[in-house]
Amino acid sequence: MAKRPSKKVAKSPANKMAEAVKKASGKAEGLLQLGKAAPLPASPDDAILERVPNPHPDTPYVARFTAPEFTCLCPVTGQPDFAHFVLDYAPGAWLVESKSFKLYLGSFRNTAAFHEDSTLRIGKAIADLLEPSWLRIGGYWFPRGGIPIDVFWQYGTPPEGIWIPDQGVAPYRGRG
Repeated sequence: MAKRPSKKVAKSPANKMAEAVKKASGKAEGLLQLGKAAPLPASPDDAILERVPNPHPDTPYVARFTAPEFTCLCPVTGQPDFAHFVLDYAPGAWLVESKSFKLYLGSFRNTAAFHEDSTLRIGKAIADLLEPSWLRIGGYWFPRGGIPIDVFWQYGTPPEGIWIPDQGVAPYRGRG
């Protein structure tokens, strides 16, 4: 029986992404945590934020991370503080690697920081790592002393023509 000629199949975006990550992991941009056992860092200073190549750097779009169970410590009382974070960004050449981001956020659990400091520290760390064209972070903090504190920060200007959804977090209303 005659052998059929093989068809050349175009690579899917997922295959292109896998190749890009594999290629990057052999360089200085190598991934240290993805696909490996990685303990929760003791503090944000010990955490390693990582990035992966954006398979669509020529397409303006928004990526969103939502972290509804963020925890850190009050620097005055030592009591836990809780927040719901929404991070939106318009990527350029890089995307934040999600496992490293999860570990970075978890590293705040035993860190004393005010709401404003935690929110801006996270936003600035991602902006420094990725150099996106635009980024915003909303820190929706649960009440401390009966007062909720929400913190917002933006980096850059949103690219023209992209859809930026509402962050979807209702203002705190207590029992009202």
